[in-house]
Amino acid sequence: MTERAMVDMYFDPVCPWAWLTSRWLLEVEQVRPVEVRFRVMSLSLLNQGREIPEWYAELMKVAWGPVRVCIAAEQRYGPQVLRQLYTALGTRIHHDKGSPGRELCAAALTEVGLDPTLADAVDSTGYDTALRASHEAGMRPVGLDVGTPVIHAPGPDGGTVAFFGPVITPAPAGEEAGRLWDGVLLVAATPGFFELKRTRDREPDLG
Repeated sequence: MTERAMVDMYFDPVCPWAWLTSRWLLEVEQVRPVEVRFRVMSLSLLNQGREIPEWYAELMKVAWGPVRVCIAAEQRYGPQVLRQLYTALGTRIHHDKGSPGRELCAAALTEVGLDPTLADAVDSTGYDTALRASHEAGMRPVGLDVGTPVIHAPGPDGGTVAFFGPVITPAPAGEEAGRLWDGVLLVAATPGFFELKRTRDREPDLG
């Protein structure tokens, strides 16, 4: 059997673009020898002290809750629970258009068989030190002028290739997902390659 490459994706549950990237990576797992580990970063942390639009500032206030809950669940049960928990949170936030508060988090926890009282972490700063550590681990290789998703993948020289994105909609499936992975990894692993971008002309297609 081909050894599967371990790929870390850093997500914030409230980001629709990260959600689409995560669904793409789950497709990549089906057609390439890749295993995805989901890890937590925080848009609220990333945007502290920045000038941002008022509507986005309001989102950043409530965005603290789901990432704290993810960290609480990770500490209680281990990092492997983040895959299912992220799916449960993301489905409620992005497909059902739910408000990412305590009630939504408790429902997501219950769905995946975790203690729903961990939703109390929504309003607790007690998890913020661990949240910051996870966030910084994700952002350190890519810098702070990007957002989520951030992906860390094995590089051709045995090191780690880290990059922001891809930002894409809708999420590709099947072999199309695999071809995108091949291309993204190729350019990201090229020494001195930093950016490939064009203006977004559509909203996230969340299905």
